[in-house]
Amino acid sequence: MRKNTTEQAVVSRRVDSGSIRRILLRSTNWVGDAVLTTPAIRGVRKNFPDADIAILAKPGVAPIFYSNPHVDHVIVYDSAGRHAGWLGKVRLARQLRRHKFDLVILFQNAFEAALLAYLAGIPNRVGYGTDCRGIFLTHSIRVKPWHKQVHEIDYYLGILQGAGLSPDGRDLTLVVSEQDRQSAKAILTSHNISAGDRLLGLSPGSTYGSAKRWFPERFAAVGDRLYESHGLHIIIIGSPGEEAVGRRVSESMKHESVNLCGKTSLGEAMALIERCRLVITNDSGLMHVAAAIGIPLVAIFGSTNPVTTGPSSQRSCIVRVPVPCSPCLKPECPVDHRCMKEITVEMVYAAADAMLAEKKEQ
Repeated sequence: MRKNTTEQAVVSRRVDSGSIRRILLRSTNWVGDAVLTTPAIRGVRKNFPDADIAILAKPGVAPIFYSNPHVDHVIVYDSAGRHAGWLGKVRLARQLRRHKFDLVILFQNAFEAALLAYLAGIPNRVGYGTDCRGIFLTHSIRVKPWHKQVHEIDYYLGILQGAGLSPDGRDLTLVVSEQDRQSAKAILTSHNISAGDRLLGLSPGSTYGSAKRWFPERFAAVGDRLYESHGLHIIIIGSPGEEAVGRRVSESMKHESVNLCGKTSLGEAMALIERCRLVITNDSGLMHVAAAIGIPLVAIFGSTNPVTTGPSSQRSCIVRVPVPCSPCLKPECPVDHRCMKEITVEMVYAAADAMLAEKKEQ
């Protein structure tokens, strides 16, 4: 059961909201985590309605925030380019210093995030006191055992509450840009998929490791059955680096599919998901994207914990078979991948069929 962080959070030191005009948020580095910070970002806006709010994000997650109504600016942290190495960090700190931020809130937990905020001369620095970085924080929030037992949405909201700031609910915020919608439309048109065609999105990848991945052949079998029973066109979506798993799904299918793994930007992937009647996915960043957009989804869980990272959506269904070693939270399975082997094609198909029937009735 989800713990109520509003009741359990202890204020370490309150932020003086009267002196805050310019705020920097430090994004997490993974797509799913970035999506799960959006309720906390909305909470920041609630507490500082007139402030100028910027977010520092790496290129891989920056599109999550481009159309967010609670963020005024996105500053791209080019850690592989101009901000690489210690010289790049100094360059970025100088860039941030010019903005004259009054407050930084660190959703990213690394030591480097706190050091960068310190070097940027930001007077109020809020974040969890992890990785020995408390010396660089003016508002160091202690991580309690319950922080690790709640959903990650509540974990990020705990940062606000630890600084005496009030939350603004748990709903996710993700807005697809019109540019990405038009780009997605062009991609689908190039594959002879029209605006009236009904889409099923398969997302068979997971960047954390293979332990989170259901088997490509089973994704293919479910896709074939849904094509036959519901007349859905199949698109396979994934991040760069997931081309091989997407290809395995596509090549294992009896019916035609469009493999777009690694061939779209994150914004385009978001727009493609928005077009789907249903998405079937592992525990991944795109799972959280689908949940945030409100697309019906079937989420397959094995090595990870749905209590802490499950999709935050009323239009989602989790398929999971409890086994003694799950959730192990390991990137690679050290035994026989039994948590995924015991999830059958029939289980996932039944969940998907029920979700499609529910959508049809609405």
